[in-house]
Amino acid sequence: MKGLEIQTAVYQRLLALDPLQALVGARVYDNVPQNTEFPYVVIGDDTQVPWDDDVKLGAESTLTIHAWSRYAGRLEAKRILQAIYDGLHNYRLTVTGAHTVLCQAEYQETFLDPDGMTRHGVIRFRLITTH
Repeated sequence: MKGLEIQTAVYQRLLALDPLQALVGARVYDNVPQNTEFPYVVIGDDTQVPWDDDVKLGAESTLTIHAWSRYAGRLEAKRILQAIYDGLHNYRLTVTGAHTVLCQAEYQETFLDPDGMTRHGVIRFRLITTH
């Protein structure tokens, strides 16, 4: 399965999105450094379920991406999520060793974190790959 390769492809795509870079710069992480400036994006949890058959190998994967903001209100988090959606939904990712058949957004939400200051946005994508 191609979990690492999918994460790498998503990371590269996010860094290449000018609208997202205008909002977060290069602050796209897997592991957030301490004292990171807001806003930023985190590539989060993923799943992979194989669906191999007699002819080809394949997998259905999900990948969750988080947006973090200290902007007063949800506007900044929603703009970040929109930039991510626009850049990944129905986009044919270049995944090493695989062919991406589908990359579609499944859901997104925004909420206030328990600290009362941080806005948290979440968007999850479903990917179908064959190889």
